[in-house]
Amino acid sequence: MFFCLVFGLVPAAGFGIVTAGTAGQKSVLEPLSVLIITGQNNHAWEETTPVLAQYFDASGRFEVDLLISPGENEDISAFNAPFAEYDVVVSNYNGDLWPEPMRNDFEAYVRSGGGFVVVHAANNAFPEWEEYNRMTGIGGWGGRDETSGPYVRLRNGAFVADHETPGRGGKHGPRHEFRIDNRRPDHPVMKGLPESWMHAEDELYELLRGPAENLEVLATAFSGPENNGSGEHEPMVMTIRYGGGRVFHTTLGHDTTAMNCIGFKTLLLRGSEWAATGKVTQPVPVNFPD
Repeated sequence: MFFCLVFGLVPAAGFGIVTAGTAGQKSVLEPLSVLIITGQNNHAWEETTPVLAQYFDASGRFEVDLLISPGENEDISAFNAPFAEYDVVVSNYNGDLWPEPMRNDFEAYVRSGGGFVVVHAANNAFPEWEEYNRMTGIGGWGGRDETSGPYVRLRNGAFVADHETPGRGGKHGPRHEFRIDNRRPDHPVMKGLPESWMHAEDELYELLRGPAENLEVLATAFSGPENNGSGEHEPMVMTIRYGGGRVFHTTLGHDTTAMNCIGFKTLLLRGSEWAATGKVTQPVPVNFPD
């Protein structure tokens, strides 16, 4: 079951309003508690959030709550969440800056070992929040440029920080299907996945910038000039260490078409489990794309 914690909005059909229970230490067989934060996004959060929640719920590995923010430009001053009650927090949020108490609580949660998952446009959020940008590693739009941090580039088989090239942070061409390349087949999230596979029609994010500290790229996609691309192997899936916390970041998932790809679903679930526990127990689906 998944439930909804609502701040300032009427809950969507099918969701109930509950107070989340306390999440203790989990064994391999016990479900992990996940909180999805949404309510503002320049993408269709009302359509994509139920897809995320359904994936978690159907996996049998997670118990899901939703936290829906007040609407854009509404009073957000009382917005907060009991982060410590959850094993992992998933952001499908890109909107007004969270109030300072919420920001402080979230920083403490992740720094002290909480799991955090960044989905697609959530990396566009909060360009002015320094610690959030450290958590996400790299992000786009919101006025980001060379002052926000380097590009992350694949050079001679290794990922390096490009501090020299000026320019915008964040761009994508027309939505299209593209190939994902597995760059860390030994990582728990990526172990057992193919060397490469085709992803459903999606926005291929490129030219992302940020602190890029403690960042490890797990998968890339080549952004070709035929789609007005950068001509670079762009990070699509990555992890970031923030204090004692683990962050899983995927740039995939623009809309329900992109999210309905088995590849996206598999990465979301495995990445969220890794962020929560440091391990992955969920098998690779037999219908995983190639």
